[in-house]
Amino acid sequence: MKLAELGHLIHDRREALGLSQDRLAKLGGLSRATINQLENGTLVDLGAAKLIGLFNLVGIELDATPHPPKANALALLSQTASVSYKSALEPAVLAKALIGGELPRHIAPHVATLLDEAPLQLILAAVEQVAKRSNTPPKTLWKHLVNWAHELHSPRAVWA
Repeated sequence: MKLAELGHLIHDRREALGLSQDRLAKLGGLSRATINQLENGTLVDLGAAKLIGLFNLVGIELDATPHPPKANALALLSQTASVSYKSALEPAVLAKALIGGELPRHIAPHVATLLDEAPLQLILAAVEQVAKRSNTPPKTLWKHLVNWAHELHSPRAVWA
């Protein structure tokens, strides 16, 4: 959920409680301008502690539940890694390499692309999918990805 959507929840709850923006700001230890920007969707960042405190104050519970895993994450990741190449990276080939840790030379360019450019959320989902399907500990798969990133000299900071 985006901050703007959360701001609409705060607005609706504030109105239901009969509070002005100024009164809510004082009760929450924030400025009226912050409450206004939050409710109007123009606030860039509030910080988790302040946001959770504000939600607790007005009686809204933030529920952090995981998204259901993407069933096709590995296929999407393989497709993402193949965009710049004639040949496509087959999901089964990527999964086998992830499980075994050996990076076949013929897929190294594809893997370099996915390490450098693929959305991190997609990489996470694909690792989860491969781990579940193969009964391989996710930590093992992450170790292989990090090793590949070092081997391929990925400039992406997350692999450092």
